[in-house]
Amino acid sequence: MRLTTKGRFAVTAMIDLGLRQHSGPVTLAAISQRQQISLSYLEQLFGKLRRHELVESTRGPGGGYTLARDPAQITVAQIILSVDEPIDATQCGGKENCLGEGDRCMTHDLWASLNQRMVEFLESVTLQKLVEDQLAKGVQIEEKPTLKRAISSLPAVKPIRINAPNSVFALGNAFTKI
Repeated sequence: MRLTTKGRFAVTAMIDLGLRQHSGPVTLAAISQRQQISLSYLEQLFGKLRRHELVESTRGPGGGYTLARDPAQITVAQIILSVDEPIDATQCGGKENCLGEGDRCMTHDLWASLNQRMVEFLESVTLQKLVEDQLAKGVQIEEKPTLKRAISSLPAVKPIRINAPNSVFALGNAFTKI
């Protein structure tokens, strides 16, 4: 089995979300910046996570994503499978036609057994455990800054108005009036 960046990034982003959602919705831009994952890639992943009801989105100012369920009820297997990441080590994708025409390869049972063990392991690891592991390692969670309107003590600067012609024709007309 080869876990691609799709599965890795989805799990990483969900851990980030699990760590920070206590202070309100978390933006994908913030996750992108912290985890060095492309924002457009995160948007694709979170669309799939939302369709599988693992996350919820909030629109508007102060919006973002939160977990749709308790992190103890979300498994790594659910996250990986929700972003269309196959958990399969067989050559045939579990169809038992490794050699074509319905013939299985000699190692098919071995890889199918490995698949079962991987799924069992990934189903046993919850998002809550991964979040707790990060907190135990001392990951610092920054508090969300409160957004306040800034009141400046400096006077507002008025723009400079330039009374100049805005085209070649207006420039020509300006010279004919002289």
